[in-house]
Amino acid sequence: MSSDSISNSILLARQPIFDNELNPYAYELLFRSNFSNESGVTEFNGDLATSQVINHTFMEFGIDRVLGNKLGFINLTRSFLTGDIPLPFDNKQLVLEILEDIIVDEEIVTAVEAFSSQGFTIALDDFIFRDDLKPLIKIADIIKIDLLALTEEELIEHVRLLKQEDVKLLAEKVETEAQFKLCQQLGFDYYQGYFFCKPTILDDKPLPDNKMAALRILNGLQDPDIMLDDVEALVSQDASLSFKLLRCLNSASFSLPKKVESIRQGVVYLGLNTIKSWATIIAFSGIETSTSELITTALVRAKMCELIAPSFNCDPATGFMAGLFSPLDAMMMKPMAELLATLPMEESIKSALQDFNGDLGTLLAFTISYEQNDLAVLPKNISIAELNNAYLEATQWADISLASI
Repeated sequence: MSSDSISNSILLARQPIFDNELNPYAYELLFRSNFSNESGVTEFNGDLATSQVINHTFMEFGIDRVLGNKLGFINLTRSFLTGDIPLPFDNKQLVLEILEDIIVDEEIVTAVEAFSSQGFTIALDDFIFRDDLKPLIKIADIIKIDLLALTEEELIEHVRLLKQEDVKLLAEKVETEAQFKLCQQLGFDYYQGYFFCKPTILDDKPLPDNKMAALRILNGLQDPDIMLDDVEALVSQDASLSFKLLRCLNSASFSLPKKVESIRQGVVYLGLNTIKSWATIIAFSGIETSTSELITTALVRAKMCELIAPSFNCDPATGFMAGLFSPLDAMMMKPMAELLATLPMEESIKSALQDFNGDLGTLLAFTISYEQNDLAVLPKNISIAELNNAYLEATQWADISLASI
């Protein structure tokens, strides 16, 4: 099988890794090749296939499109570690993960030592203590511990043992705030999991003033009958929103022929719908959340939904809004149904956001599953190559958009 055909049978996604303040520290690059009936990727050639697609991805798309300015964690197969296939990247931005199922022998230890001496950061993935891992523990910079693989007592004992070594600890599969707090208390340095996207619902507490103000602006901007004067009035309520919107319109992203001095002037160049969309995006970005990655998630989902919407019989603009609003409950810490009751958006979007109903709901659920590397079935009318391109375009667009706001 050719390198291109293998690359077009493996999905690429990324998962954020956080520090103790829940700031994004890095992304782990995830490769999924569970579609063997269609791709021909089997257990026999899977190691080689994953190696080839990593090469293909970095050479064709460029690491900056995948990671932006963040570090990247990448799982290495034995073929990469032993040098059978050369690495297509240097030590500046990549953390090399040693998979838990690789047999640790003298060849592997020598290879990992060589990478470490070249300046690569070394991480041990899904770590459970074994005697044969002791040589790698001495080399490793980061050790990743799967919270679901250990009891609380075992976790505490693992931390006690590893704290005697010169390593950073990363907690994997953190799904709840309680797990996050426990790991903080135990002295972990980094955290990985989808807990940041899961809302902590505070039904009995009113929204803070800043979130109420943002919700009022979002409410007004979603009015299908909104006019230019209304947009100007809404935006002018928030000096920061006005400033950021004008700065964004004057950024290189739009390349307008002359400087935009007012929202009205921006509408002349770009149209009311574009101004509404960017005002909505900037209002989102101003909401204080537990982690800034929620804003990135909202933007990536929005753009991904927009790009693949036609394959789900959906309007791209409607798909964009569904993706953008999908983490609103996590951002506001309120039930989605309660928040949607205040927003005058299309019923199809509300139904998709609340219950994943209709074609739009299918699109949104698919996009979230892709993001979490948890797809079971692919639509017949979209290829893996098209999905990877859409996801990479979405992540790059989100990074550029946030930088311009």
